[in-house]
Amino acid sequence: MKTLKNLFTISAVVGGGAILLLGISNLTAWLYAKPRTFSLHESPKAPVAIVFGAGLARDGSPSPVLRDRVATAAQLYFEGKVSKLLMSGDNRFINYNEPGAMRDYALQLGVPDTDIVLDYAGRRTYDTCYRARYIFGVQQAVLVTQAFHLPRALITCNLLGVNAWGVPADQRAYHPIAYRYWRLREIPATFMALIDVLIRRPVPVLGEPEPIFSEPHGVYPLNLQNRQGGIEV
Repeated sequence: MKTLKNLFTISAVVGGGAILLLGISNLTAWLYAKPRTFSLHESPKAPVAIVFGAGLARDGSPSPVLRDRVATAAQLYFEGKVSKLLMSGDNRFINYNEPGAMRDYALQLGVPDTDIVLDYAGRRTYDTCYRARYIFGVQQAVLVTQAFHLPRALITCNLLGVNAWGVPADQRAYHPIAYRYWRLREIPATFMALIDVLIRRPVPVLGEPEPIFSEPHGVYPLNLQNRQGGIEV
């Protein structure tokens, strides 16, 4: 009986510690992202918008979540906020091509093919941010994804050397059950992202450098200190 009680106590302590760590990591990411999150129209200019993959429908077309990300990035492009779109997603299998589907949809929206760059090895958020910096030479970018994902994306990219801020791509009401699942999934995913960037530093699939700009591109100043009533750039 005493052994059982001790096991219960140890389990409770371990469980409580795990919950505390998850809570701290997610609060840290949220606080970090808050001053770096802008509406589409308020977003400062950047050389590149990074668009994160988000799944495909059975016919190979972008999922509703992914369509919203591409559409938001296209709006940033047409408003002159960015000059290139980096579409990053999974293409491990012949019949599953997220970047290709993202490009096709961006072309339908009117974005010129010459201003679309594809990253076929953006299998997860960490990989996308790592490759943006070390394969495509991105130093500054607007991250385009849904609000629930932005904190993890922002803290990951910035800690990997990409000076980034984010624009939420929530253009519709998503299925409530799916949305709750995505929110819950972010809790452990954010904790693991911090472990990756601060401790593990795994090296994703790389390859030869493919810099988006042939010459160093200007870096835009960004003031995150004073946002009352708008932004300062």
